[in-house]
Amino acid sequence: MLFLALLWISWCILHSLLITSTVNSWFKKKGGLYLGLYRPGYILFSILTLIPILYYQYTLPQRLLFSWHGYRRLLQFFLLSYAVILFWYGKKNYDMAFFLGLSQWRDYRTGKPTRQFPFRCSGVLQYVRHPWYSGGIALLWALGPITDAGLLVKSILTVYLIIGTLLEERKLRHELGTEYEHYCSQVPMLVPWRGKVALQTGAEKHEQG
Repeated sequence: MLFLALLWISWCILHSLLITSTVNSWFKKKGGLYLGLYRPGYILFSILTLIPILYYQYTLPQRLLFSWHGYRRLLQFFLLSYAVILFWYGKKNYDMAFFLGLSQWRDYRTGKPTRQFPFRCSGVLQYVRHPWYSGGIALLWALGPITDAGLLVKSILTVYLIIGTLLEERKLRHELGTEYEHYCSQVPMLVPWRGKVALQTGAEKHEQG
């Protein structure tokens, strides 16, 4: 189990280091092909390095600790529904082509400068600041029975997602300044406990004006 934990922690650290502001700034400075391939290469590298870890994990003998059955399935259904809703409506707010790096590659191929999208507070972002991180945590715990190895991995990845959320917050606060600070004071980070918050960003006000 210790080796499994080290593998997952190493993957999480490497995954995070490759999208730090320092690395991101280096690729932006290089521009051209480097910037065009940065995001698609990052996603491909993450998947390829994840496959052997998953294979190793599922070859290990595991002891069942918890399974979803009976009334527990109601909780599982709630978590899965919550995750699907946040992923689906989060997709409406995020540019998937940009997220997957397809826009950056297309911009490089056509000679256009890489676009930066303005911050907006609409849709699911009026309920929670990081819908995909929140949905990811719910999905992580809702999938499958929980074994001793699974509990270890789910715990590591939950901590990783929370740390990733905090790092993303720091980057956004630095890039967007007081506008994002005000947004953070109104909309919850991971748990949408306040309901819908009517908050307009500068970009949205400008569009309406």
